[in-house]
Amino acid sequence: MSYTALYRKFRPERFEDVKGQDHIVTTLRNQIEADRIGHAYLFCGTRGTGKTTIAKIFAKAVNCENPTDGSPCGECRSCRSIAAAASMNVIEIDAASNNGVDNIREIVDEVSYSPAEGRFKVYIIDEVHMLSIGAFNALLKTLEEPPSYVIFILATTEVHKIPVTILSRCQRYDFKRISIETIADRLRDLMVQENQQVQEKALRYVAKAADGSMRDALSLLDQCIAFHYGKELTYDMVLDVLGAVDTEVFSRLLRAVLERNVTECIGILEEIVMQGRELSQFVSDFTWYLRNLLLIKTSEDGAIEDVVDVSSDNLLRLKEEAGMAQTDAIMRYIRELSELSGRIRYAGQKRIVIEMALIKLCRPQMEVSQDSLLDRIRAVEQQLEKGVVMQPSPGADPRAAAALPGQEKAAHTFSQADLPKAIPEDVSRIVSNWPTLVGQTAMPMKQYLKKAKLSLGGDNRLMVVLEDGLASDYFLKQEGNKEELEKLLSEFSGKQVEVTMTVSRADRDFEDSYVDLTQIIHMEIEEE
Repeated sequence: MSYTALYRKFRPERFEDVKGQDHIVTTLRNQIEADRIGHAYLFCGTRGTGKTTIAKIFAKAVNCENPTDGSPCGECRSCRSIAAAASMNVIEIDAASNNGVDNIREIVDEVSYSPAEGRFKVYIIDEVHMLSIGAFNALLKTLEEPPSYVIFILATTEVHKIPVTILSRCQRYDFKRISIETIADRLRDLMVQENQQVQEKALRYVAKAADGSMRDALSLLDQCIAFHYGKELTYDMVLDVLGAVDTEVFSRLLRAVLERNVTECIGILEEIVMQGRELSQFVSDFTWYLRNLLLIKTSEDGAIEDVVDVSSDNLLRLKEEAGMAQTDAIMRYIRELSELSGRIRYAGQKRIVIEMALIKLCRPQMEVSQDSLLDRIRAVEQQLEKGVVMQPSPGADPRAAAALPGQEKAAHTFSQADLPKAIPEDVSRIVSNWPTLVGQTAMPMKQYLKKAKLSLGGDNRLMVVLEDGLASDYFLKQEGNKEELEKLLSEFSGKQVEVTMTVSRADRDFEDSYVDLTQIIHMEIEEE
């Protein structure tokens, strides 16, 4: 006899065997016991949650000669006939391949014939949302007023695609995703029947990977057992077969990201690639790991352990890491990885796309969103705590740090870490009145200064960061223009003012390499 897949071999034959859908099973059994059976049912929910299984059990129960508590006996002639798919009373239709008007008209014609034996003819239409509009319309009248001996059971994974006119004629039952605990318990019982040794940790990982689908869980477990046939199935074996990664690797990767160690992150990814792991699964599992971390970070102690499905050792590690990471940073990581999951499906070079994402996690200055800005500020604070002096980023214009005419006294360009707590009063007054001062100049100086940015140079001088091109040539290559600006500022302040001028190729260079004095002064100094 040929081998039968686990999900087919252990398909429930009675309502008592169905797991995770108690609210539906109880309702249907009560209807059968009370003889209050409806004429049209709509079973909707995600794949592998028991829609077709319960439909077949229900078809058996309504035709069973000796039902027990609303459940089929499984021994009578009708039950055996339905189980062997030989009954003329139960008609299964795949709407994905029989979705035309003619297919539905055949059903409508057959409905007029009463069953040769048994009480009901049960039509189970799977993936009913695939029917055409014309087919739905052809079914409409029969679905509303079928003969007393006909029951329609419509099953779908996409209920939103079904017309309202169909929905209003059916009793709707929503199938829930099955919990990890329920799936793991079911797998454990079946492995006892199969005399197969499976590590508990391996069962729980398969249950989690199934994403609420009992059928997926059985298929995955079947695959793992076949690969390591005759051996005890361990957690590491399951990871090998499914191309998954151990949580210890995610912990190492997260800590490398928090330390902003790009080299370590790329090294960990290299290990995963060399082990032959599935990269899409890796991204999905790492996102799930961060989800658990976020729940632990934002919840009260002890209140989240039922939601976070991890071992006690992993829970301790997650709690430790929750103290190392900030909530907004974790949310940024999850957002970035969620976007990555969508892109990686169609990426030709998945590894390169993931490497780019890891670099972005470690380098928040590459983004301009609000949560990345908080991460950038936090990075500066960490550097200050360590006593590390921040230098201009490698991507900044080399001319920004090089000495140019009129810059001889500027020892180096100040960055966030170099900024003194108190900005000199004269510089502050000039910056706060900068628009007025620029308005007093003539063209083209006025135009160039409007686009310039203000920062702080060596010896607490005012630094004017110019755009590369005409503006920089005007002040740095043409004599007299820089001196004219210094004269204007000196007359305004009543003191001798020396200005440092440098060049930035783009706004990003400025953000990475300089302090924007206009923002700081607006925050700290109130204009009169």
